[in-house]
Amino acid sequence: MNVTQARRGTAAKLTLRSLIFRVVGFTAVLSLVVGGTLYSGSGQAVAATDYPTWSDVAEARNNEAATEAVVSRIRAALVQLESQAVAAQKDSEEKGNLWQEADTNFQAKSAQTETLQEQADSASIEADEAEKRIGELAARLVRAGGGDVTTNLLTNSQDADALLYNLGMSSKISQQTSALFDRAVQARNTAQSLSDAAEVARAELEVLKVAAEKAFAEAQAAAQAAEVAVAEQQERKIEFDAQLAALTAERQTTEADYLAGVRVREAARAAAAAKVAAEARAAQIAAEKAAAEAAAQNPGSSTPAGPSSSGWTRPAGGYITSTYGYSSQYGSRFHKGVDLGANCGTNIYAATSGTVVYAAYGWNGGYGNYIILEHANGLRTAYGHILAGGIRVSYGQSVAAGTNIAKVGNTGNSSGCHLHFEVRPGGWNTTDPVSFMANQGVRLG
Repeated sequence: MNVTQARRGTAAKLTLRSLIFRVVGFTAVLSLVVGGTLYSGSGQAVAATDYPTWSDVAEARNNEAATEAVVSRIRAALVQLESQAVAAQKDSEEKGNLWQEADTNFQAKSAQTETLQEQADSASIEADEAEKRIGELAARLVRAGGGDVTTNLLTNSQDADALLYNLGMSSKISQQTSALFDRAVQARNTAQSLSDAAEVARAELEVLKVAAEKAFAEAQAAAQAAEVAVAEQQERKIEFDAQLAALTAERQTTEADYLAGVRVREAARAAAAAKVAAEARAAQIAAEKAAAEAAAQNPGSSTPAGPSSSGWTRPAGGYITSTYGYSSQYGSRFHKGVDLGANCGTNIYAATSGTVVYAAYGWNGGYGNYIILEHANGLRTAYGHILAGGIRVSYGQSVAAGTNIAKVGNTGNSSGCHLHFEVRPGGWNTTDPVSFMANQGVRLG
């Protein structure tokens, strides 16, 4: 099995393991929703059925003691729900930080492994060239210095000068051959040493990748659990506030009033979702129109037509303020994407169609509020430093190219408003977004 086959085999195994981790993460959150059970900050299960109901409210209305008891239960439930939401968000942030740390270690080791392999390949090429040159010089040496020197001098005295010249050249060729031989041996040894180091690095990379996958699955599940807990807290608060009003206000609020409010909120959500979808479609149509106009103006151009043909679009406005990889700006840290200096509050768009596999508020290892989309063939794009409260999508949601998924912000380890944008072929290893997007017909820089 050659190195390429080994890498492909490893990639296949890791892709399968990634899918398993994602299923486990989703199942963990699903159990929270379907089971109707939430968890307090202390880890104790709290069944949703323990919360005060509208039947409890109706029965307590005409009894002062019962009213006080139900009010106390409602207020305790509000405190508990808020505590659960805070605990879930804290857990999500902690696991997000652990994942980013594991991922950063993996990306740095990946870059190191690639560099070692490139250096090994270069040294091997140098050794091949030196050995080829040795063969050529050896052939010249045989041609220049062949035969018995004394006999040649006696029988061909008139050609002595030419013969001695050839012998002198043979000596020089021999010296060159010796130097090349030393160079070839050194290059071959260097190539072997670097290849061995690359193999060790690849083994370490495998361990780091498994750790990063596991950390991501845990962060993914924690982010979904936090989303569920916050949504539960917000919905329950509306209901409990209505129940408190029914018990303490002069006007008696009823369950029918509350349910009417639920219908209004659901209609508002549906309208907001329809607006987002319409905006995404309008953006896609505009991109296709612009691409068609550009193609019409440059019919002989070999440049891809952009979103209309590649299905990709620019994720945000602004110039590139930080490049991919190692740079003096980031010191010893590996920068996993590029930064686009867009203004705060401006839109962040899905670079192409896909599904949301991560959407979490928090520090996220310095990238702040953070979204990951998964596209065809396991490729992923990521969007960081999102505005506080600026995430517009949730886990499992499908998006089209150009969908407004968030707002540009300054969260995490950021010194100014911008979008941190990543491209991850195969889902894990990052690549330079500038060259990748250029191949899709989209210019970032």
